[in-house]
Amino acid sequence: MSKEELKAYLELTFPTCKFENSIDFPMLIVEKESFFAIVKQLKEEPATNFDFLFCQTAVDYTTRFEVVYHLTSTQYRHDLVVKVLLEDRENPVTESVYPLWKAAELYENEIFDLFGIRFLNHPNLRRIMLGADWPGYPLRKDYSDEFILTPQS
Repeated sequence: MSKEELKAYLELTFPTCKFENSIDFPMLIVEKESFFAIVKQLKEEPATNFDFLFCQTAVDYTTRFEVVYHLTSTQYRHDLVVKVLLEDRENPVTESVYPLWKAAELYENEIFDLFGIRFLNHPNLRRIMLGADWPGYPLRKDYSDEFILTPQS
């Protein structure tokens, strides 16, 4: 399936989702409430067979977060970016994709550690780089640190 054919298929299959144009991959923007059902279908549907999660990250847009998933089908060699928007900055939470792709275990721990986004049904959500008592989440735009590095004279 070409990039254009994949986009047409996705628009037909998921009419409630939004799409963004990208040079590299088609982008599907999914509502938080339907997110898990949609990515599960993308993985299990023989027409798409997105069997590999090769990247998962988050972006802080000051008013909201996006969790971004890069998927590929090793069978069809097509790629897709799926984004889920999280409007609640005080309690950002979405469903874990660990039951679908085991690689999400580490990605989601990293996102939790650095952004504070929680993943429901994650098997062991915890901080993996910073200590459990670390204050705040360093990749949030509203994070402040007491240490300021100044150049040596």
